[in-house]
Amino acid sequence: MPLAAWIEYLAVAACAASAVLAAEGKGIDLFGVLVLALVTAVGGGTLRDLCLGARPLFWIEQPLYVWTALATAVTTFVLVRFARLPAKSLALIDAIGLALFGIAGTEKALAFGAPGIVAVLLGVVTGVAGGILRDVLRNEVPLVFRQDMELYATAVFAGAVAFVAIRFFQPPAKWHRWLAMALILALRLSAMRWKWRLPSLRLLDREP
Repeated sequence: MPLAAWIEYLAVAACAASAVLAAEGKGIDLFGVLVLALVTAVGGGTLRDLCLGARPLFWIEQPLYVWTALATAVTTFVLVRFARLPAKSLALIDAIGLALFGIAGTEKALAFGAPGIVAVLLGVVTGVAGGILRDVLRNEVPLVFRQDMELYATAVFAGAVAFVAIRFFQPPAKWHRWLAMALILALRLSAMRWKWRLPSLRLLDREP
């Protein structure tokens, strides 16, 4: 199996696990958790494939992605019922899924001949869209839109730009993926640690 496929399987598993952890305390039953996990795991990749015109969609072409998401969701569901996970578990697993899916999406867009800036944007969509759908379904403001949220989509953007830039100057190599994913993960975790945030829009007070 190609390395790119393994990365996407790991991303699906990470996003499915994050969805289960996000459902904790929301009164969602097992069926609801499975739906939430599937939407989170394949949502970003689905939007990417629709934008690229890729048919069939990645999880329809290879149903093992669906089984991976479901198996991870059930395993995580059972685990959290019998063990108390650290408070930062959701944020950490979400950051891993963000890094994996962000570069997987960017690489697939480049493989389809997308221009660099389009590949970067589709990498961001692949990384964050599943989490947006997850948060909307659980009646929360999506993480990416919160004013108090540390660098999130920005971390994916930076990693995707680095990946595209490296591929522009050098022939494809495996280490390009790992470097770009490590950059996303490092930025996200550092932002969580030191509260790095983008400035928010504040209009100057106007005289009546």
